[in-house]
Amino acid sequence: MKNSSVLLIFIDGLGIGERAESNPLARIKNIEPLSNFQNESSQIIFNGVLTSTDARLGIEGRPQSASGQTTILTGINAPQLLGFHKQGFPNQILRDAIEEHSIFLQLKRKEIEPNVFANAYTPQFFQEIPRWKSATTCAVEAADLSFRRLPDLLGHKAIFHDFTNKLLQERGFDIPLFTPAEAAAILAGLAEEHCFTLYEHFITDKIGHAQDYEKAEEHLPLLAEFIREILQKVDRENTTVILTSDHGNIEDLSVRTHTLNDVPTIIWGRKRKEISKRIRDLSDISPAILSLLS
Repeated sequence: MKNSSVLLIFIDGLGIGERAESNPLARIKNIEPLSNFQNESSQIIFNGVLTSTDARLGIEGRPQSASGQTTILTGINAPQLLGFHKQGFPNQILRDAIEEHSIFLQLKRKEIEPNVFANAYTPQFFQEIPRWKSATTCAVEAADLSFRRLPDLLGHKAIFHDFTNKLLQERGFDIPLFTPAEAAAILAGLAEEHCFTLYEHFITDKIGHAQDYEKAEEHLPLLAEFIREILQKVDRENTTVILTSDHGNIEDLSVRTHTLNDVPTIIWGRKRKEISKRIRDLSDISPAILSLLS
């Protein structure tokens, strides 16, 4: 039986912005622990520790998804490797880095198992040619892990990136809706069964690019409730929960682009204070996970 575990909750496009009219995190109520602001100290629920985390990584320009996510999932400064921030999907250089240094592969080499990517994939992903692969997909493949699919979701062994399943229903799938509490129970259960569990959520980034305040007002309270429910259900004595992001976006709806803001890394549970001191930029996330599980 495993002694400890790590749950990494990756929220795409979540930065630490100003307390401003353009920031839905400042305007919408009841969205703790998402609402953190520049130059303000935060009391994080469930005794969490917030570390303002550099997503720029020493490279000019706006942080982007492919390079930021590669950095999180490998511990390698991907923008520095490339000389620029790479948007969208990883290029060959980043895919090569992930193939060699994926956090899943690093854990497998140390015989720290089992590990899981909690997100369910639809059948279309496996049918599309060419198949565009995110950094996370490449990281899972590097360790030869099994992908979770819709039968796993129906069996409460996976959740969709939209944890409510609303988007799946809109696409015609015969899938029940989950409440935030129901989805949180599934993810907490996976964290109980695995050494390392990763969950990825990117609706926040889509809202930021769309500058859609109404969608933010609808979605952010659900996301915050989902996270709070996870924290209630997970065994924080033996589990470390880490929430982080690849770049800012949703915290400033006055622009369609990513921001230059730091991102929040929030740590709950086991060794939270020790680990928070190790994290200064996105390249510190994977090494911190390895230290927790080694």
